[in-house]
Amino acid sequence: MSDDLEILRQDVLSELAGAADMRAWDAVRVGTLGKSGRLTALLKALGKMAPDERKARGVALNRLRDDLTRAVEDRGRELEAAALEARLVAERVDVSLPPPATAQGYIHPISRAVEEMTAIFGAMGFSVAEGPDIETDWHNFSALNTPDHHPARTDHDTFYLPPVPGLDVARVLRTQTSGVQIRTMLSQKPPIRVICPGRTYRADHDATHSPMFHQCEGLVVGQGITLGHLKGCLIEFLRVFFDKPDLPVRFRSSYFPFTEPSMEVDIGWSRRTGEIGGGEDWLEVLGSGMIHARVLANCGLDPREWQGFAFGMGVERLTMLKNGIPDLRSFYESDIRWLRHYGSDPLAPALLHEGV
Repeated sequence: MSDDLEILRQDVLSELAGAADMRAWDAVRVGTLGKSGRLTALLKALGKMAPDERKARGVALNRLRDDLTRAVEDRGRELEAAALEARLVAERVDVSLPPPATAQGYIHPISRAVEEMTAIFGAMGFSVAEGPDIETDWHNFSALNTPDHHPARTDHDTFYLPPVPGLDVARVLRTQTSGVQIRTMLSQKPPIRVICPGRTYRADHDATHSPMFHQCEGLVVGQGITLGHLKGCLIEFLRVFFDKPDLPVRFRSSYFPFTEPSMEVDIGWSRRTGEIGGGEDWLEVLGSGMIHARVLANCGLDPREWQGFAFGMGVERLTMLKNGIPDLRSFYESDIRWLRHYGSDPLAPALLHEGV
């Protein structure tokens, strides 16, 4: 190989070794092997030489072209591998580190309370029954032994819906989930043990009342059911729900048209501090009683054979007491700050063995 070709070889190899990235490498490749490259120019000059000289020069140039082509390709692969390694290092994820914090949703306190009630009563053998929000007057009032003159039937307390042509039935937004109890007794044979959580509606709105709120009612029907069963069931529920094993519970005589006898249920409470289970004061939390014989008869059950008890509580009210929430209206204001404070982890369901 002539001196000029050897010098070209060394220059190109030196430039390739000094190429730090693919851009510098490509400049060497184009400057050597491209259409206007140094080696290409020498190959084009062969046509101007004498035949004998052209033959010898051509062999040397072709050998040099093959050598430089291999050198360029090898260096290109080296730089590509180095670039890939650098990228992998730069984008490496340390899986041993905790992931960055991300925004997560929260379970609304009402939904959480219903989950807890379902878990507690579920452990006692209760199932969940549901019914329509729009009820007939019969299911909502008449079947429950509510007299025509009862104040709850007035449009000051109840939302009545416009009449439907061809339907001779008064319809209301249910004022209680007791209608679900009626539907359950009409559709199922005893023994029955259900709770009925759901939305209810009454024409009232202030710091402790909402025109739409949630109730959870319960129904037990069987043979030999007594007041003792009612008391044991509700005492157990309240002590687990409020996480107070020694919570004082008092049953106080009252009146409801659908139960006889009827009782309000009070829990121990401190008027001064608001502490549940503390102090010498009492706070009413729910209503209950033995199912009235007329209600059983209205559902086709012989009260001489079947007995039962029922109870009902406001979900918002118990949630306010448990969590120290002062204003019922805040449940529905969609304030994310409030929800972050009072909401629950969606990945932590209400389980009795973990406490609720």
